[in-house]
Amino acid sequence: MTRRICLLGGTGFIGGHLTTRLANDGWRVRLLTRSAARHKELSVLPTVRLLSGNVYDANFLARHIDGCDAVVNLVGILNESGRDGSGFERAHVELAGKVVAACQQTGVSRLLHMSALKADADNGPSHYLRSKGKAEVLVRRAQGMNVTAFQPSVVFGPDDTFVNRFAGLLRLPSPIFPLPRANSRFQPVYVGDVVDAFVTALDDPETYGKVYQLCGPDVYSLRELIELIAKSMGVRRRVVAVPDGIARIQAFFMDFVPTKPFSTDNFQSLAVNSICDKNGFERLGLQPHSSRALIPRMLRHDSWRGRLDTYRSRHGQP
Repeated sequence: MTRRICLLGGTGFIGGHLTTRLANDGWRVRLLTRSAARHKELSVLPTVRLLSGNVYDANFLARHIDGCDAVVNLVGILNESGRDGSGFERAHVELAGKVVAACQQTGVSRLLHMSALKADADNGPSHYLRSKGKAEVLVRRAQGMNVTAFQPSVVFGPDDTFVNRFAGLLRLPSPIFPLPRANSRFQPVYVGDVVDAFVTALDDPETYGKVYQLCGPDVYSLRELIELIAKSMGVRRRVVAVPDGIARIQAFFMDFVPTKPFSTDNFQSLAVNSICDKNGFERLGLQPHSSRALIPRMLRHDSWRGRLDTYRSRHGQP
């Protein structure tokens, strides 16, 4: 029997990996996106349909969720265009509510929802973490829904915007590397392990109503993580911790830079350590990979788009 799944945020970093995995597992994937033309690399997957439209439009959502066996919401932003939190509320909370409403309207009860580690609707230190917390509460309380939520630490892998961004900065010719919140701690999780968690939970009724924290086995301070990246690249940099007062001022001015390489909200998110309290992988029967082993290899290997080329060759796609 043909199985259908609808993905929101499926063209992003994690979404690209999950879409490829689901297609290889035989799922018919409806991938909702603002612009299908911008993501032609995914069109090589014969069971994937890229559907252009406004995901905030209730009719568009309901039309494409209808007839699916499950829905996955991966949509998330790390920064907003303004500074008042409304962008986070729209992307995380408002959209989650619209997805739930469309599922309830069409009778699709299975929903996998991407949250964030340390998401907290009431006490999160940043707009990002508070809005992620509100969205998680909303979907878990939805009537008639079988929801599983995931809370990953920072996710790394080919084409990520974390390790690769720091790698790019480390290539700049400077003997020192100034670093805000250098003592913030992380437990990086490999994107392939996150995908395994989603796929494992998808058909397992035991995961209904549950939240899974997803962390790799290695814990670093931000300073230690930058030093690992630098060592993996064969470059030498002296990492200098930027005092919080100066970092806060720096973040304030970067709030007005169009690309927002570092924002006040990012600074506030780093006030809490992104470390798991419970091992979600163990509860799912999975063993996550070591970032200490994978990051050096990752910085030398091809992206997931290379695996799309492999898939295309295997299936005779031009």
